[in-house]
Amino acid sequence: MRRHDRDRYQTALFAPAARREALFALYAFNYEIARVRETVTEPMLGQIRLQWWRENIAAAFEGGAIRRHPVVEPLTATIRQFSLTREHFDRLIDARESDLEGEPPASLTALEDYAEATSSRLVYLALEALGVRDPVAGAAGHHIGIAYALAGLLRSMRFHAASGRRFIAIEVLGDEKFNNERDAIVQIAEIASRHLAAAHALGGSISRRGLPALLPAVDARRSLIRVKRTGYDVYDEAVAAPDPLQAWRLAAAILLKRL
Repeated sequence: MRRHDRDRYQTALFAPAARREALFALYAFNYEIARVRETVTEPMLGQIRLQWWRENIAAAFEGGAIRRHPVVEPLTATIRQFSLTREHFDRLIDARESDLEGEPPASLTALEDYAEATSSRLVYLALEALGVRDPVAGAAGHHIGIAYALAGLLRSMRFHAASGRRFIAIEVLGDEKFNNERDAIVQIAEIASRHLAAAHALGGSISRRGLPALLPAVDARRSLIRVKRTGYDVYDEAVAAPDPLQAWRLAAAILLKRL
């Protein structure tokens, strides 16, 4: 986890020790399904891999036999111990199956829906693993998940472009028409910023117990600041560079209860 998903690994360290392994299991599962597209040579192989995960999730919820696997075993234990919501897992896997199609979202709304499915759903599960199920925390998780995913897409566009993958239909995104890629990037960054502002407004009403699940807001905010500082040039190396002060920023967010 530390090597493959540095952001979420660091946020999990701020969770109580008794809940930390549950977050690691969730984030390891997310990493496994998120990388399917990059590890297969054709969509059918990716579908087979994701179906394998569906079967393991079904077994975890239905009391089936547990496969010996370094992610499946702790994930199953987490699902059963904390009574997690199956719908969130199903949505995460379905969204990753859409990755295999290779087509960018057809509209800004579709892009937000994709961000909610691939990121907010993980935040909901993390909140549940921390014992937090109130609607205010869920609403904050919705906004933070979308903001983190959109900021992450902008941060990784340089990497995805090198592999021929696009998350932005530059010419037309639904009813939005852009003259160039930069205009689309600006709009996406503004959407992410609005979601962060909505989450920030809810921060004072959220239990401290749920904050570790919501810390991706800190990473998203920092990523958006970097994107803006480069003039929305997401291909600038500074956008994707690791933040050496990230752990301190997360600690400050926990201490000040500031999303």
